Amino acid sequence: MLEPAGRVAMVSGAARGIGRAVAERLAGAGYRIGAGLRDPRRAPAEWHACRYDAEEAGSAEAWVAATVAEFGRVDVLVNAAGINPMARFLDPDETAFDALVAVNVKGPMRAIRAAWPHLVASGSGRIVNLASLSGKRVRNDNAGYAMTKAALVSLTQAVRREGWEHGIRATAFCPGFVDTDMTAHVTTQPRALMSRPEDIAALIETLVRLPNTASVAELLLNCRHEDML
Repeated sequence: MLEPAGRVAMVSGAARGIGRAVAERLAGAGYRIGAGLRDPRRAPAEWHACRYDAEEAGSAEAWVAATVAEFGRVDVLVNAAGINPMARFLDPDETAFDALVAVNVKGPMRAIRAAWPHLVASGSGRIVNLASLSGKRVRNDNAGYAMTKAALVSLTQAVRREGWEHGIRATAFCPGFVDTDMTAHVTTQPRALMSRPEDIAALIETLVRLPNTASVAELLLNCRHEDML
């Protein structure tokens, strides 16, 4: 297992939900945290917090530059920022689709590109993209969300291929229902029976500490029984 001492982890969406839980978990394990969030004032003082908006061109580059200026390196990137507006494929208004693509696909892609040379320099760079079981199968009307999460899984595979010889290992983490603000509208699954952000954070810590010889391409996590995917 890789020792966290001295290693730097960048986590997007660190203000709340899964991103917050991941940043807290990695900080507790000894990682230095470069937190990306729209309002840096929402981060603890011990993190290096930067304003990051996945929809804005140049935001990822500025976040990476500020993190490297503070710590001199990047070893881990966790793309946890995401949105989930309803986007049915028959909707003539594509505004929600455009926002989903910008945040759920282009946001992680831009962050990875910006951090790439530093992850290469690490020799054991780790990338975790928060996808979804919706990127593996479709069980509701939100085609746009499923489409972007499937694209994020494909992006992760491309990153694994491109980065393998540089020691970069990437994982698409695909949870089902998680008890966060994003699932506040869900009535089909009791909140008490949803997965917890803290449990996802524990698994992500394991993923980013695995050696180069133990790569996990996809990790599927569910809070209820489904047929195997």
